[in-house]
Amino acid sequence: MEPQNQNLKTTLLLSLGRFHISEDYGFLLPNPLKELPDHYKPWMEIVNKLPHLIESHQLRAHVNMMPLLNCHFLKGYREQRLAHLVLSFITMGYVWQEGETQPEQVLPRNLALPFVDVSRNLGLPPILVHSDLVLTNWTKRNPEGNLDTIVSFPGGESLRGFILVTVLVEKAAVPGIKALVQAVKAVLQPSQDSLLQALQQLRLSIQDITRTLEQMHDYVDPDIFYAVIRIFLSGWKDNPAMPLGLIYEGVSKEPLKYSGGSAAQSSVLHAFDEFLGIRHSKESADFLHRMRDYMPPSHKAFIEEIQSAPSLRDYTLSSGNCQLLTAYNQCTEALAELRSYHITVVTKYLITAAAKAKVRRPSRLPGPPQALEERGTGGTAVLSFLKSVRDKTLESVLHPTG
Repeated sequence: MEPQNQNLKTTLLLSLGRFHISEDYGFLLPNPLKELPDHYKPWMEIVNKLPHLIESHQLRAHVNMMPLLNCHFLKGYREQRLAHLVLSFITMGYVWQEGETQPEQVLPRNLALPFVDVSRNLGLPPILVHSDLVLTNWTKRNPEGNLDTIVSFPGGESLRGFILVTVLVEKAAVPGIKALVQAVKAVLQPSQDSLLQALQQLRLSIQDITRTLEQMHDYVDPDIFYAVIRIFLSGWKDNPAMPLGLIYEGVSKEPLKYSGGSAAQSSVLHAFDEFLGIRHSKESADFLHRMRDYMPPSHKAFIEEIQSAPSLRDYTLSSGNCQLLTAYNQCTEALAELRSYHITVVTKYLITAAAKAKVRRPSRLPGPPQALEERGTGGTAVLSFLKSVRDKTLESVLHPTG
């Protein structure tokens, strides 16, 4: 009887609301706040002119004069998420203001202490993560629904495009996330009709994500992304520009190491992989699992809940239902196509842009970062990693038994 009780428990618990996942916005924070209480005005004054302060090399001086503020006046989850967003942007600007050749090795206590405090409250690391850059950093400019970012780095329209296209990618994943919940329940009932419907919905969602990602080419200049934006997403783990890490003054006398922002910090493909039962190579899996510590804990818990559900692959194979097998394989192939397209985008914005940057340097800007030349901002050897996860996805296609 015990496995059945466990299955029943999974069915009862697997609702999106329990994991702070929105029926309308998925992993995106619904309608993020744009303002903190007046007590935190010194932070907001700096972050609202962050691109100018970085480009004029004045940010470090402004931060050094900032008062040390207590996080106790932050009311509730949404204010804490905005505080993490604000402090993470100020931190990245502070460290990388002078480019990769002169990174700041010490984060001053008036920034380090509140940043670490709010990070602990949220269960996030004290560095810019995907949930800051994207999930918390969007707003509707008007009733028609046109989007804008809340805080920004240098990079102008290209940075805005990079963030908002990624917001739209997360939005395109919402029907797929709902389909996961429907499918897990359908396996437990069991209802093959409901499962088939859910798998078809998942495939359509994955294909919509790929189409949405294509908008990157319309809104993001690869030269600006590579030479200007990318460094502000870089961390201090697996980064030759900061081999020792960063000292958070008043927190630790030893430097701390944290990975930079990475698409692998989005919960979407983690959830899809676990649901479809895709197994990556040890090296890729180790990196992906480490990136889960850079997600809001409730989103990480959702992925683990999907992982603990009964195996879709086993159910599909044992069902003898050719329609289910086909639907499963179409999801897997759509996911592999998405990953192939991501490789195309990364090649354009990283590998090709790096080659061009060697022969041309934009004016008024620090030289393009070379420490992470062929690595993602998360610190991976990016193309070999992306090709490995794509190939393992393709290897997961099921073949009829007998």
